[in-house]
Amino acid sequence: MMALLRRELGIMVAVLVALAGCAAQQKAPGAAGGAVPGVTDTTIKIGGVLTKTSASGYSTKDAEIGAKARFERANATGGVHGRKIEFVGAEDDGQDAAKGDAAAKKLVQKDQVFAVLPVHAPNFGGAAFLEQQGVPWYGWATGPQWCGTKTGFGYSGCLAPKPGAGSQTWWGRQMADLLGGADGKSVYVQTSDSSGSKYGGKTISQSFEAAGFTLVGLNSALPAAAPPPDWLPYVNKIMTSDAGRPPDIVVSIIAGTKFNVGLYTALKKAGYKGTLSDATSYDVAILKDPATAQAMEGVIAAPMFEPFESTAPEIAQLRQDVEKVAPGTPLTQHLAIGYWSADIFLDMAGKAGKDLTRQKVLDVGNGSYSYENAGFGRVQYPKDHAEPNGCGALVKLEGGAFQVAKNMKCFDNVPLK
Repeated sequence: MMALLRRELGIMVAVLVALAGCAAQQKAPGAAGGAVPGVTDTTIKIGGVLTKTSASGYSTKDAEIGAKARFERANATGGVHGRKIEFVGAEDDGQDAAKGDAAAKKLVQKDQVFAVLPVHAPNFGGAAFLEQQGVPWYGWATGPQWCGTKTGFGYSGCLAPKPGAGSQTWWGRQMADLLGGADGKSVYVQTSDSSGSKYGGKTISQSFEAAGFTLVGLNSALPAAAPPPDWLPYVNKIMTSDAGRPPDIVVSIIAGTKFNVGLYTALKKAGYKGTLSDATSYDVAILKDPATAQAMEGVIAAPMFEPFESTAPEIAQLRQDVEKVAPGTPLTQHLAIGYWSADIFLDMAGKAGKDLTRQKVLDVGNGSYSYENAGFGRVQYPKDHAEPNGCGALVKLEGGAFQVAKNMKCFDNVPLK
């Protein structure tokens, strides 16, 4: 009889131990009430979506290096409340919205990531899925899919505000400071016929007007598919736009170095002596080709982060972090976007506390969240779900090298007309 009781007691203990083991496997520590995808006692799993390849050759793959560099420093200093970041890298959406949606679903459903970053893809198609699933995602908010969400956190805020929402003034005001004021100065804005370029033309034009410049032209007739065989029609409009005279500033909102090289070369050939500015020419690849570098000489680029040539401690830290994970890697805009996106996530996750859940991160991000860093300026959520962060810098290509023209600075937005 005693032997039978001992045998039954042993079976009961074994069952209880097994059940306890199952419960421990199903419940992530710190996740009250159930498992948290991507979270264990010691790790937080993260993965991103980038446009690594595309038919045009456009690539944001360097953002992966930037994110990895920031995560590696975080891990070296103890992680987030003792949990280290397990970065699984980024999926390639091939600049295709459907592939971006599939990539987001793979990361969440198969790979079980906690959050998605960096997201740096012009045609990202996974926004609706991530919003529906309540998965936080971070990157460069260049398209309307970022705006109006509760889960998407762009380091730049929403860059496609709706009419009436705040629209940036920093580019125009930084340029006014650089040129000694805007009084009596004119600006002409050239875009392509793509929806993104045209929308950018609208917001950037208003930025310069808010700074006191006179807008004398906004041309969105340039085909976005390829540079035109003849730039003369566009150049003629620009050169006579200010009551028959050239404008003081020409701003190009065109995606691609080939476009800008063509436009700037034609303008200089026509005798243009004013200021040229765009958002994409801060690119070390430009310096590798003497002809391209010559065409871009004197151009003032407008990055939304502190330039790599800056003496700011935050940029010295970025350089050091990147060198540790990828020695000799050129510093690019895409790399910076990955780095600062990761930085914001780490800050937000840290403020969410040790009992980490996606909802707690979202509660932090959407609950009067404010974070400033000299590397990218500031973010203020939930406000920045609807408008840009209002921050940017200026860089000038001079003598074959990039130089800081204006350090990162933030300005108040104005309602978009």
